[in-house]
Amino acid sequence: MITNMLRLLMARSIRPFVFKSNFKDRLNIDVKRLGLYFHIPFCKKICSFCPYYKIKFDRILLKEFNRALIKELYLVSELAGRKREITSVYFGGGSPALMIDYLHELMDIIKDLFIIKGNIAIELHPREINERLLKRIKDLGFNMISIGIQSFQDSCIISLDREIIDGEGKLRIAKKAGFEAIDVDLIFGIPGQTKEDLIKDFKIAAASGATQISTYPFIEFSYTQTVKNPSGNRSGKQMLQILSNISKKMGFERSSVWTFTKKNTPKYSSVTRDNYIGFGPSAASLLKDVFKINTFSVKEYIKCLDGNRIPTALGLKFNERTRALYWLFWSSYNLNIGQKDFLRIFGRRLGDFFRIELYLGQKLKYLKKYKNIYRLTDKGAYIFHLVEQSYTHQYIDKTWKAAMRDPWPEKIVLY
Repeated sequence: MITNMLRLLMARSIRPFVFKSNFKDRLNIDVKRLGLYFHIPFCKKICSFCPYYKIKFDRILLKEFNRALIKELYLVSELAGRKREITSVYFGGGSPALMIDYLHELMDIIKDLFIIKGNIAIELHPREINERLLKRIKDLGFNMISIGIQSFQDSCIISLDREIIDGEGKLRIAKKAGFEAIDVDLIFGIPGQTKEDLIKDFKIAAASGATQISTYPFIEFSYTQTVKNPSGNRSGKQMLQILSNISKKMGFERSSVWTFTKKNTPKYSSVTRDNYIGFGPSAASLLKDVFKINTFSVKEYIKCLDGNRIPTALGLKFNERTRALYWLFWSSYNLNIGQKDFLRIFGRRLGDFFRIELYLGQKLKYLKKYKNIYRLTDKGAYIFHLVEQSYTHQYIDKTWKAAMRDPWPEKIVLY
């Protein structure tokens, strides 16, 4: 309901978004502020609640995957025509540290093909953290890490069907390694989680070395194996308010709807970029006028690259307004809608596209205007929290479910 209403209001159209399989990889990567994202889908244990594409760790398959990943890098770089400047490199998963033995070669190739001018970040499972691994990661040039703690409370970890690990101890090891940013992922709304549990989690993360705490609502996806239902919207609203309150007391600032960053430290983010290219199975790419997704299958990914083809499964062609809407969505998630940023990317004034929406947002007290930006209020952040969850169920759940069922779907229609 929410996404349908927003599509009519903001896209000015009743037409659905259609991802098609006959997408041509004529990517225009002559863009500014370009990021690279690498999806490493291997995990030693598959968490039942995790919605991302992942498979059980297999050393032989990992070796073949690495070879294919390098080939994809070369194929995409050829489309650039020249060495492009990159503002961020991000490894997600899955558990990217499982390919630590291949990262040296991979990073050398990335540096040879692109000019890296920004941060290099990687996600880590707390299970894998030790001093030796962190040193190897740092020596490769990674200056930011994200640790998927989810909760420091054993009862919550059991509810998530995860193995119990000394998350606090692992975080303290990471702190000693001296990364510029240490992001800790926490989940709120875990079945059985209390407000006291959430407060303890935030305090432990802050005291043990986190420079950023990313808190995500427990969302039930139709294709995961979750056995317990998440907390309702009322509970979610209360927990978001708790997080906002405790973050201020601990010296953190709200840097997105679900993220809190320590004052005077760099912000950590994954794919909230103006433009980015995704590598690996299920990785997405966002450029000037296209959004595309790679196949959701490691074996099909490898097979496709063995044939010297970029493994794009589906693509969506943006018109000018829908591309601007995509930018507006993620700018709203980051709480700041910058007029200068919009002008730099689209060559048009923000008000030319969204005059009505900005007016309504201010009247409803969802937005507050400052000199060059509109910033979401606490009320607006909560509304976006609801919109984001609706978007996840209506669009992401449907797309990923179809792509996991069929590695080469003909098309996906999203209303």
